[in-house]
Amino acid sequence: MPIATEKYDVVVVGCGNAALCASLAARDQGANVLVLEKAPEAWRGGNSAFSGGLFRFAFHSIEDIYSLVPDLSDAEKENIEIDPYTSEKFFDDLALLTEYQTDGDLASVLIHESFPTLKWMQSKGLRLILASGRQAFKVDGKMRFWGGLVLEIVGGGRGLIDSLLDAANNAGVEIRYASKATRLITEPMGGVTGVEVKGPDGPYTVSTHGVVLASGGFEANAEMRCRYLGPGWELAKVRGTPYNTGDGIKMALDIGAQPYGNWSGCHAVAWDLNAPPFGDLTVGESYQKHSYPFGIIVNIEGKRFVDEGADFRNYTYAKYGRNILQQPQRAAFQIFDQKTVHMLRDEYRIREVTKAEANTLEELASQLEIDTDEFVKTVQEYNNAIQPGEYNPTIKDGKCTKGIDPPKSNWALSIDEPPYLGFAVTTGITFTFGGIRVTPKAEVMNTENEVIPGLFAAGELVGGVYYFNYPGGAGLTLGSVYGKLAGTAAGQRAAKANADTA
Repeated sequence: MPIATEKYDVVVVGCGNAALCASLAARDQGANVLVLEKAPEAWRGGNSAFSGGLFRFAFHSIEDIYSLVPDLSDAEKENIEIDPYTSEKFFDDLALLTEYQTDGDLASVLIHESFPTLKWMQSKGLRLILASGRQAFKVDGKMRFWGGLVLEIVGGGRGLIDSLLDAANNAGVEIRYASKATRLITEPMGGVTGVEVKGPDGPYTVSTHGVVLASGGFEANAEMRCRYLGPGWELAKVRGTPYNTGDGIKMALDIGAQPYGNWSGCHAVAWDLNAPPFGDLTVGESYQKHSYPFGIIVNIEGKRFVDEGADFRNYTYAKYGRNILQQPQRAAFQIFDQKTVHMLRDEYRIREVTKAEANTLEELASQLEIDTDEFVKTVQEYNNAIQPGEYNPTIKDGKCTKGIDPPKSNWALSIDEPPYLGFAVTTGITFTFGGIRVTPKAEVMNTENEVIPGLFAAGELVGGVYYFNYPGGAGLTLGSVYGKLAGTAAGQRAAKANADTA
C-alpha cells in the first residue's frame, strides 16, 4: 500500500520554544507551516515547558527594560536598580564560562539578536515581567537586580509555551501531536526535500522546501547519555520531558550533518533527591534548588566539595549540578541556618521537597543520614575559617573563608543559628551541549563544511555555543534567537522556490 504524501512550505520538528519561534518566523515570510511533535498534546512544549521562563539578553540602558515591560508604574521604576548588561559583558560571561571554547560567530549572533528577538516575541503577544522574586534583593529600600538576569515570561515555562502556541494557532500554523519525524528525505545532491512521519494513523511523508529541526538534545536517552557523557549518567534524573531522545540529531547525522560542540557536556542542576525520573509538569522547575550560595553543600560523608560562593548561582548551578553525580550515592545536602532561610527561593517551600530541620547539627545529620562526626567537623572548620567583611548578596562581596579546601569565596556566613535546615538533592540533567553544526543563519552544515540545502536547526540540538558550563537564562534565548533565524531562512527559501515555479 503506497504511503500518502502531503506538501508544506516548511516543516518544523519539535514543539518547544525554538520550534514555535521557527514556525512563527516562517509564517512571517508567508510560508504554510506544519509542526510535528512526537509527544502527546499533554506533554507539549518540550523542555521549555519545564523552564523558569528567564531570558538572558543584552541591553544597554534601563530604557530597554522599560520597553519590554511597558506597564511598569513610576513607583516601580523608582524602586528598582538594574545595571546595564551590555553585549560585551554577555560575551565575556559566555566566553569565561565555556573556557573560551564557544563558537565566536554563533555566540555573537546569539548576543546581538537577543534583544531584537525578545521585542519580536513581544509583538507576538508574549508578556515579560521583572524577575524580582528570583533575581533581586532589597538593598537600601530598593530592589537590586544581580547576575545579568532581569526578566521572565509571565507564567514561567508553561506560560511561554502557552503564549507561543496561541500565537502559532492565530497565525495559522498547523500542529500535529503524537506525530514523530522518523527520517529526512533527500535528493541526489544531498538537499532535504521532505520528512517521513509516523502518525497516530500510520506512516506518511511530507514534501517541503525547508525542514527546521528543533526537537531538543539527547538528555532523555539513557543510552546516549552514558555513551557520550560517560558512565553513571544513565542514573541521572531528567528534569524535563521524556521525549527529548536525540531523534533530530540522529536524523541529521544520518544524512551527513556535522557533529559539533561539547558532546560530553551538559546542563545539569541540583534536583530534589526524591523527584521522579522525569519532569513533572505540575511541579515544573521547582524540584531544583538554587540558593546554595547562602549556605554550604556537603555529601553523605559530611564533606564540602565545591566553592558555593565562587560566583552568582547563574554562573555556577549548571556546573555544580554535574558535580553532585560524582558524589557517593549521587547525593548532596544544602545546609542553611536562620540567618539566610528568609532568602531561600520559593522552590524550597513546595510540598514535594526532601528536607530536614533540627535544633542541633548532630540531629540534622542523623535525619539526613549524613556522617555525623564528619559533618559537625566540617561545619566547625567552615565557621572558624570565615573572614571579616560586609555581607551583600547582590554583589560578589569577597566575604570569604581562608585555610580550608574548598574555600567559599563570597557570601560566607557562619552556620550557627538554629534551627538548621538541610535539603537533599541529586543531579537533574536539563539539556546536552553536543549537537550539529549550523551557520549564523541556522543552516545545517555537513561534514565537508558545506550547507545542507533545505535543512535548518535551532535550540538544544545546536552545538558549539555551550561548553562545560552556561550562563543561566541563555538556553531559552538561544532557542528563540536561532528559532527565529531558522524559520526566517526556511520561509525565505520556500518563498523563492514558490516564486521560481509560479
